[in-house]
Amino acid sequence: MNTRSLRTSAGPGRARAPGRPRTTAKDRLFRLSTALHRRIFRATKGRVLGRAMGMPVAELVTVGRRTGRERATMLAVPILDDDRLVLVASFGGDDRNPAWFLNLRTNPSARVTVAGSTRRTTARVATGAERAALWPRIVERYAGYARYQQRTERELPIVVLEGGRQQR
Repeated sequence: MNTRSLRTSAGPGRARAPGRPRTTAKDRLFRLSTALHRRIFRATKGRVLGRAMGMPVAELVTVGRRTGRERATMLAVPILDDDRLVLVASFGGDDRNPAWFLNLRTNPSARVTVAGSTRRTTARVATGAERAALWPRIVERYAGYARYQQRTERELPIVVLEGGRQQR
């Protein structure tokens, strides 16, 4: 069997599953920066790196759609209300949806920590009138989301995380 077409940029002999996108340098840099951010965020209980671009930062923990293992990522929260958090699955304007969004589509249960408080939530995608009402508020908080939307043909999903008792 010719495995040449299955090799990734990670090095020779490392095969990827057919149909799985190639890992890019941007993907590797994103994973590295997220891991570093997460360690500092956890160690300081959000006192350091708890804000980005004028917005609170949250650690979102999802269940991997393929592995079933917990996956954590750090995300800016453009809208933080008492009963919900709103996230944008922008991936910096990439044409692909971020892994955390794909994980939530498969399993909408998540754990989120923001401002030192952790809660369990259920995710859903905002559509229609709700999306139309949220988008201007999001762009007002961070205009970069509008630029991200211009970079891609996909509509950036707006994810609403609701419910959940605080665990701390």
